[in-house]
Amino acid sequence: MTACHHLSAGQLATLACLTEFTATKPGNVHRAADFEDMTFLDMATAAVAIHPAMERATPDVGIGKTVFDAITATQDAVGKNTNLGTVLLFAPLAIAVNQLGKRAGNDSENARRDPGDLREAVRKILASTKAEDSRLVYEAIRLAKPGGLGEVNDSDIQSEAPSDLIHAMRLAEDRDLVARQYTTDFATVFDQIVPGIRIRMSKSMPSEQAIIATFVSLMASHPDSLIARKCGDSIAQESSIRAQKVADLENSDGESWLRELAELDFWLRSDGHRRNPGTSADLIAAGIFVALWSGERFV
Repeated sequence: MTACHHLSAGQLATLACLTEFTATKPGNVHRAADFEDMTFLDMATAAVAIHPAMERATPDVGIGKTVFDAITATQDAVGKNTNLGTVLLFAPLAIAVNQLGKRAGNDSENARRDPGDLREAVRKILASTKAEDSRLVYEAIRLAKPGGLGEVNDSDIQSEAPSDLIHAMRLAEDRDLVARQYTTDFATVFDQIVPGIRIRMSKSMPSEQAIIATFVSLMASHPDSLIARKCGDSIAQESSIRAQKVADLENSDGESWLRELAELDFWLRSDGHRRNPGTSADLIAAGIFVALWSGERFV
């Protein structure tokens, strides 16, 4: 398989978004399913809108400015929150890609990159956040108005931002899987999602199915944060139990897996879109971003 190395950070971000929400994942907006207040076209438009912010992302610009610019562009383009979690995850990844790109002029077109190098760059970027990053991230969250968000643990998002972004994320990490990536150097992305996608694709599983199977496995192991915020912990736990039933059938006959997948999709959509596993989708998008950078192709 030919590697896909010469995409810029902005291109990686847009392509990762398009790849993630084109896959027909249960409970999400995708190419065959819209919500009443959010469509596939909204998602695609936002994926393009964030490109310039990710392209400009550098250590000097910082995580906060990158997030704020991407959310501002999203609001200008679609006027709604389609991608806050994804943008929060992409910002340090994009900064790391742009930083590493300056050092990597000798990559051959077909060589694979080590995700560990990107992870180490992300770790250093997260360790160097400043008070301005925290302020601008909070401004971006207020601008996006994410569904179900009341308080970030002890820190109401409407109050003044803490001076330490990582401390703020630590306050939320127990109930927000995106925040937890900031406090664990993106452990879920690098240890679970990227290997999950790559291993499945290495076994000749079609790329879309690999994305869906990894998504379901993620839901099974981590109750979705957005479902928990909107519907409560018990519904989030139930979504994980239902996802586990699908995950258990991954290596059985395809018909059984598809039947249980359809049941999960039906249940997730049966209460409007309040049971939308949006945080799981955000994490999958970040995993696809890393996989694309490291050499995977999904076409």
